[in-house]
Amino acid sequence: MKTIGVIGGMSWESSAEYYRLLNRYAKARLGGHHNARSLMATVDFADIEALQRAGDWDALGVQMAQAATQLERGGADLVLLATNTMHRVCASIEAAIAIPFLHIADPTGDALRAAGVTRVGLLGTRYTMEQDFYVGRLRSVHGIEALVPDERERMDVHRIIYDELCHGVVKAESRGMYQRVIEALAARGAQAVILGCTEITLLIKPEDSALPVFDTTALHAQAAVDWALEGQGHQGDLA
Repeated sequence: MKTIGVIGGMSWESSAEYYRLLNRYAKARLGGHHNARSLMATVDFADIEALQRAGDWDALGVQMAQAATQLERGGADLVLLATNTMHRVCASIEAAIAIPFLHIADPTGDALRAAGVTRVGLLGTRYTMEQDFYVGRLRSVHGIEALVPDERERMDVHRIIYDELCHGVVKAESRGMYQRVIEALAARGAQAVILGCTEITLLIKPEDSALPVFDTTALHAQAAVDWALEGQGHQGDLA
């Protein structure tokens, strides 16, 4: 099995979920005492969040490239960025390393197309919902139209991510708010919803949603394990 390198810490709550999923998927594939071979370079989210608020994406690109280079030097064969928002600077990462980089939108786009979904709701940070780096990739690479909540809803979705979920706080009232946003997206024609922030999976499960859920964290982790195993036979399903 090849070694998966993970740029984590944005937030560490979702990075811990990545670690859990990578190992569960590897065990499901290989059985026994197997787990994923992995490395994680963890950045300090306080620094990242401050640069995000300041709009200094160039500095953020430098930090992500440094973390990716650290993983490559440490022996990683593949790099994952364990956050949707920071894919805004994926070009900086790809330019810094010689090993493959697995973009988080691509496993999600592949799963949506396989399910016949062409119009999908997108929940995430306001950067992910409002900028074109994610919506544009879904459209140009996968032919999928992404709908985002209205301005007030985007503010609430973003606030809950940063003020609650990044701190491991899960509130029933916040789940209810997200459920109302999902219902509004369904009314506008969304056939499914993307949990386009790696923390949202802590709050919304498939049974909580009026629409089919596509969880970027789980899809990203599974695609990484599939890549790392490269055809080492399937020996069981994920429980």
